[in-house]
Formats: sequence, structure tokens, C-alpha cells
Amino acid sequence: MKIVDIVLAPGTGAFFYDDQAAIRAGAAQDGFLYVGEPVTPGLAAIRTPASSLSIGLVLSDDTVAWGDMMSVQYSGAGGRDPLFNADAMSTLAKEVLAPRVGAADISSFLDACALVLAPLEGKRLPLALEYGVSQALLRAAAHAGRKTMAEAVCDSFGLPLPSRGVPIYAQSGDAREINVDKMILKNVDVLPHGLINSRQKFGVGGQTFLDFVEWVAARIQKIGRPGYRPILHFDVYGWIGLELGLDPQIIADFICRVADTVPGFTVNIESPGDFGSTEAQVENYARIVSILDGRGSNARIVVDERCNTLDDVRQFAEARATHLVQIKTPDVGSLADTAKAVLICKQNDVGAYVGGSCTETDLSARATVHVSVATRADMMLAKPGMGVDEGISIVGNEQSRLLALLERRRPVGDKSQPLQGAPRVVLR
Repeated sequence: MKIVDIVLAPGTGAFFYDDQAAIRAGAAQDGFLYVGEPVTPGLAAIRTPASSLSIGLVLSDDTVAWGDMMSVQYSGAGGRDPLFNADAMSTLAKEVLAPRVGAADISSFLDACALVLAPLEGKRLPLALEYGVSQALLRAAAHAGRKTMAEAVCDSFGLPLPSRGVPIYAQSGDAREINVDKMILKNVDVLPHGLINSRQKFGVGGQTFLDFVEWVAARIQKIGRPGYRPILHFDVYGWIGLELGLDPQIIADFICRVADTVPGFTVNIESPGDFGSTEAQVENYARIVSILDGRGSNARIVVDERCNTLDDVRQFAEARATHLVQIKTPDVGSLADTAKAVLICKQNDVGAYVGGSCTETDLSARATVHVSVATRADMMLAKPGMGVDEGISIVGNEQSRLLALLERRRPVGDKSQPLQGAPRVVLR
């Protein structure tokens, strides 16, 4: 089976692109908008509707395998690629990808990615383009082999079929309290994100943030089912370092203080500080990890900014400069690299969180579910959007359907222990 044509369709992401630099500098909110001029190149406003570009690979049996390209919410920040430009991606697809796809062996996901997404004149293709095209190539490989995308990933990397589902992490956006209640009522595995992305939300000395952490734990105990103890995961967008300074000891002390306010919970703190470069981030995050581990804290740090590509993930994992890596899928690029990143984390005893962005689409979210389950990631993001319900539904239902299919395909003699998270009854 061959790729005989490509089809392009402009679309929208599920949230907005935001100017992180302008928000950090104190841009005020007016309703849903931010007031003021953008700072990050490419943005027409501090908050701009997210765009996407779908690419369809038309196969020789007239099936179309789709994938979606887009940027992350904070494009151009933390060493990331610049803002997504659908027109530029469309031109690249027509001029660069179209001549390549016809020669691709779609039965081999890795080989097809290597051929179609090869560098151009020594320079890597835009990561958003890699991301969308690799989704389409994975769907094509699954179709050619009459299997799920997860099985295609397992075949590509020599992995056994998955035996369990992946815990789901939901993010709240600015509607913190309402969305925390939704997460608790839906028994989400990891919550709530919190969007602590400004001085106002972090508070003087971090007190506003500490109050929120304590409130989340109390709310779980008040309205959660008996025994429900999700992991508490807060993204502080570098504000511990911005407010208290970039001394690793001070940052670690504050993180321990956060964990001490909610005994009995595991606490993830994402992006505690931004040290300005990947190398500096690795060095200083490694010191924070060492301090927290030495104290036996129930807090873990999660790297996001300055850890974008597969090479970045490898640096952090091999240096044990984090407890958990957010593998931010549009920033990593090809889904083949996302799979490799999870496996690198596993090899180095570092947690692998397959994340992404609220600006993604249902199509990209469903593809990353298969990669997450196939590689046995430690958690995956409920995406796209900031509405909570939609992301949980899209990611959770895709995982449930996948596990049901995998359960059906297991040999009859191997069904004494159903897959964790899979339905108990599978009709034949």
C-alpha cells in the first residue's frame, strides 16, 4: 500500500496561544483577554486563538490517514519553536513532503518517519510539521497492518503488548475551583495543574499558591470518594524561582514546604524555575532533585521549559535532573521521538509524562494515547482544551476503546487476568 496524494485542511486548536513573556511581565487580564502589547515575536496579541493544519495522507485504497499540526500554548518561550504558521507549513508540505511520501513504506512507522521527515538542507523540519505528519504516518501504518496505533508502535520498537492503562492527568486552566470539583467527581488520577502563571496567582512569598494547594487537598477529602488519593500536580511556570530567587536550596526548601502542607499526598511541582538554558536547567534541577531525595520528601519536580526535544529529554534523564519529564509532544516533534523519549526515561529510572498542550486537537490527543499506552508512560495529559470534561472524555475514552480491543485480541488461555483498566467482559 502506498501514499498517492496529500490533502491539507486548515483548522483550529482547542485553546489559545499566549505570550508567556508578556504575562510574566505583569500583563493584566480583562475578562478572558490580556491587556497590552505582545512581547514574543509572531503574536498579534498576548492571547491569540490557536490554529492548526490537518494533513491527510491519501492511500492507494482511498483511505485517508489524518494528522494535525499546531504549536503549544506558550510558543517561542523556554527554547521552543516560534509560533505556528499554517501558511508556511502548507508550503512546506506541498514543496517538500509531497515529493517524498510516494516512496514511503507505510507498513514501517519508523522507516516512513525517517524518510518523510528527513532534514531539509541539513536543518530539521519544523517540529509542528513533524508532529502532525507523524500522526498521519502512524495511522497509515496501523491501517496497513490492520491493527491499532498502539500495536504499530509496539511492533516498531519491539515492545510487548501493553498490560495496563496509563494514569490520566487533567489541567484546570483559570477556572480552578470549578474544574477541581469536576476532576474530583470524575476520580482523575492526577490533578489539578492550577495554571500558576503570574505573580498574582503565586502570591507574595508563594502564599497564594500554598493556600490553593491546601484547599485542593481539603476539597478532595470533602467531596472525593473514600480512599481517593490522586497525585497533586501543580504547574508553577517558573514562579518559585521568579519570586524567591534561583538558588536551588531555596527552591527545594519551598517545595518541601508545599509537600508538608498536604501530608499523605504525592506532590508534583512542574517548572519550579527557569535557569535560562538547557545546560543550566539540567545542572540546577539535578541539585534540587538531590536535596528533595536526601530529605525523603514526598514532592517531585517535573521539567517542562528547556526540555523540548528528544536530545533534551536524554540530557535530563541521564543526569537525573528531574523526577518526571513532561514529554511535550508538539515540541518533541515526531511521535517516533515521543516513544523514544518515554523509553529513555524508563531506562534511566525517570518518570515519563506524555503531555502536550491545551492548543492541540482531538486527533492529536487520540494518537498520543496510543503512544503512551504502548510505551507504558507513567501518566498522560487529558487534552485538548482547558475545559476538563472534553479532554478527560477524549483521552479516557480512547484509552478505554484501545484496552478493550487489546483484551479481545489476547489468546483465550491468557484471559485469566484482564488488562488493568479494560472491560471485564469481551464478547466473541
